[in-house]
Amino acid sequence: MEKETEAKSLRNKEKSKQKFLDAVEKILHTKGFSGLKVNDIARTAGLDKKLIYNYFGGKDGLIDEYIRSQDFWSNVKDESGETLINDGGKKFSKTMLLSQFDYIFKNKNIQKILLWGLIENRKSLKKLANDREENGTRLFESITDPHFKENAKRYRAIIALLISGIYYLDIYATTNDCTFCGLDLKSADGRSEIENAISFLIDKTYS
Repeated sequence: MEKETEAKSLRNKEKSKQKFLDAVEKILHTKGFSGLKVNDIARTAGLDKKLIYNYFGGKDGLIDEYIRSQDFWSNVKDESGETLINDGGKKFSKTMLLSQFDYIFKNKNIQKILLWGLIENRKSLKKLANDREENGTRLFESITDPHFKENAKRYRAIIALLISGIYYLDIYATTNDCTFCGLDLKSADGRSEIENAISFLIDKTYS
């Protein structure tokens, strides 16, 4: 009976936490980051604001968790296995970059978070960047660095250009009606050309 009560309490806590995270997302859609105030978040979630402090340590902790849940690279894990290690991470690199290209285009909130990180000096955004870098470093060190050896930094530089290009093109595509270099980044054809280019550049990098 005691275990059932504990399990129910845990489920209720997780549901409440998700309601707060959903509230943050809803407010971002309607009011932007300036609307993320404790009282408004609690009202939107339909829960007592004290729970924000109990579950997340405060508003910043809640926003940190929301941002982390949305960020693509912070949620990529090293589940490479022997197959990916044997090809030096080539397949892994393609899969992650193409997935990121699709994910950011479809996720308006992560676009807002990326822009927010460029214009505001905020601890949660710095923490996100640091977490992203730490996760990326682990992936580089375990998968691609052993393959590229003395050229590992050059590979990282190429990936940096590709990732930043993906960020820009996806945000550009959702905020402008014009083309970029003659490509309609909102169309299946235009996006397919970018995807083919990403695969081409990774192939050339590994060859």
